[in-house]
Amino acid sequence: MKYGIVAFPSKNLQDLANNYRKRYDPHYAQIAPHITLKDAFEADESAVQDIAAKLTEVVANFAPLKIHASRISSFFPTTNAIYFRIEPTEQLANIQNAIQENVTFGEQKHVFVPHITIAQKLTASEHDDILGQMRMVGVDVQEEIQQIHLVQEQDGKWEIIESFRLNGAE
Repeated sequence: MKYGIVAFPSKNLQDLANNYRKRYDPHYAQIAPHITLKDAFEADESAVQDIAAKLTEVVANFAPLKIHASRISSFFPTTNAIYFRIEPTEQLANIQNAIQENVTFGEQKHVFVPHITIAQKLTASEHDDILGQMRMVGVDVQEEIQQIHLVQEQDGKWEIIESFRLNGAE
């Protein structure tokens, strides 16, 4: 089975992202807008309890995540994905590192760049045109995320398996 670990922003920020995703993200129907804390990984169903126990330990050390979606950016030239940039913070880096260290399934595929994807799989000309339009509108949203989630891919869609409340001191 395929799993991942994500943080979902508020409904307001999800709605803002979905305004773009409906048109520009072919994965729109597969998962709600999110910040990926651990890339998709393969694990047996028997490992889920162990993963959940590790995540319970991790979240005990972290207060709710303070995030700031500060601008619209792109992974060009690596990919033509466009995203809401989430300002990197020590807290975000620390929780992502703790998850990587404690949930040892799968490899970290990329350097951690906190973001919410709003467009992907665009042609070069689409990318340039859409990025310019989106940057004119911009984004500036600050909020707190109370939980992280273990998600599982089921029939092409990602479903929450378990949620973990961030209630630590950091």
